[in-house]
Amino acid sequence: MVNKVFATAAEAVADVPDGASLAVGGFGLVGIPSVLVDALLAQGATDLETVSNNCGTDGFGLGLLLEQHRIRRTISSYVGANKEFARQYLSGELEVELTPQGTLAERMRAGGAGIPAFYTPAGVGTQVADGGLPIRYDGKGGIAVASKPKETREFDGESFVLERAIRTDFALVHAWKGDRLGNLVYRETARNFNPDAAGAGRITIAQVEHLVEPGEIDPAEVHTPGIFVQRVVEVGKQETGIENRTVRA
Repeated sequence: MVNKVFATAAEAVADVPDGASLAVGGFGLVGIPSVLVDALLAQGATDLETVSNNCGTDGFGLGLLLEQHRIRRTISSYVGANKEFARQYLSGELEVELTPQGTLAERMRAGGAGIPAFYTPAGVGTQVADGGLPIRYDGKGGIAVASKPKETREFDGESFVLERAIRTDFALVHAWKGDRLGNLVYRETARNFNPDAAGAGRITIAQVEHLVEPGEIDPAEVHTPGIFVQRVVEVGKQETGIENRTVRA
């Protein structure tokens, strides 16, 4: 029986090379594969291209790689309140491909399903379809690289834009439970982008809070089948932070 379990996160990410592309699960502070990101930070890979809903927050998740200038390019749907992200983007240090949130999820899902491209109404009539979105600034307030126009087509009288699927070299995901074969179960909102990211990676690495034996997970409860997962690391219970703490005066 195949055993996909690695002893440590460091071992699981040891072969991620410079220049690799990574699909990373999570949304805000929820469902972030932070242990794997920390291991990758220590490992030293640089010039990375990340695909994620947001590029981490200041001091957490992908934000740590960003602070060390280890990310060259990111495909995201949300910039958020990450000040270092904004600084690097506006100064021309970071390439950013902004993508509608649902489109980003479907681009990763399509990649995992072997679908090379698809048509969607999201973005029609905007710079998403027409081109001109700033991908990289020149550091002087001008645009060094802008997005190109995408193919559009009409179906039943409605316009749609063609979006390419996403496949990455690696994927980093967080799951609540997993077995030695790589079958994964996500817990509540921590599911978010994790299943899509898991499918998009050619080599998918999952950190799981609880590692169980094959057969202990009801097949009907599996969110990501083990065929999509190549490596599993048990990390124990993870605490979810609060991105914006608001209290009454």
